[in-house]
Amino acid sequence: MSREFALSRRGFLKTGLVASAVLTNLTVQARAAEPTGVSFGFTLYGMRKLPVKEALRVCSEIGYDSVEIACMPDWPCAPESLAAIDRQELRKQLNGSRLALASLMENVSPLADDQAHAANLERLKRACGLGHDLVPETTPIIETVLGGQPAAWEQVRDKMVARLQDWAKLAVAEKSIIALKPHVGGALHTPEGATWLMDQLKSPGLRLAYDYSHFELRNIPLKSSLESMLPQTVFIHVKDSAGTADKVQFLLPGDGRTKYSDYFQSLKTAGYRGPIVVEVSGQLHTRPDYDPVQAARRSYAHLAPLLQKAGLRLPRA
Repeated sequence: MSREFALSRRGFLKTGLVASAVLTNLTVQARAAEPTGVSFGFTLYGMRKLPVKEALRVCSEIGYDSVEIACMPDWPCAPESLAAIDRQELRKQLNGSRLALASLMENVSPLADDQAHAANLERLKRACGLGHDLVPETTPIIETVLGGQPAAWEQVRDKMVARLQDWAKLAVAEKSIIALKPHVGGALHTPEGATWLMDQLKSPGLRLAYDYSHFELRNIPLKSSLESMLPQTVFIHVKDSAGTADKVQFLLPGDGRTKYSDYFQSLKTAGYRGPIVVEVSGQLHTRPDYDPVQAARRSYAHLAPLLQKAGLRLPRA
């Protein structure tokens, strides 16, 4: 996928109280999910060709529990293009389809210049606001990759920390979670880098998004990457891969080499409770012959039985 891209004492205390509330809310949600296991979803990033209402209907009829909404500029659900009445209608459509909102996909980089950094903070704030408008009773998860180049990690990581501190303050203030996703082609591209960032930032407003396909391309074992990242992971993307880090090919789940039976059993053993969302790479969904409905059906047919067998997800009522 090619998505590129001195508090006063009073202020500090206020931020700490809000941070505590956000973390408590997230814990409550996790506990509430335990009886039925994880939420299995599909990302509308892979359904741009369909009207949003139709995409929701299709995902619901296939059997998914949730969806991820793509809210980048020029996408149908970009927050700046949705008036209050549009948000109300989208909320009704979600409720009517019996689909939960797993997350909102953004694509912003903390490595931008000062002007773009300020604009990115506004984008993230709008995404948080959209999440609250669609599902007011939950803590929205905003998932994003971070841009940059793998070879530049050592040179840019301190700048990344400084910028992400601003993201963390925003997420806490907006009672949201921003989930940072390592990408095989980005500056943040390893589990070690992801956990290093978390250790530096120590904010309840920032967590991790896990996508094994990006590590598989670098021959990083599933077990070690999960052990490293899962304690701070609130969101998982699933897709398959072929090739190497230098010659990337992303595929639908089941079309590559990922052993999902082992993967899901590891998640079960670790006690993961959160969204697991099928992501269709831009390498696939921009092809002229791509069929979003068929992609959603095939992905569900391959993964749903394995999730159930692992005990991660009960059959949908």
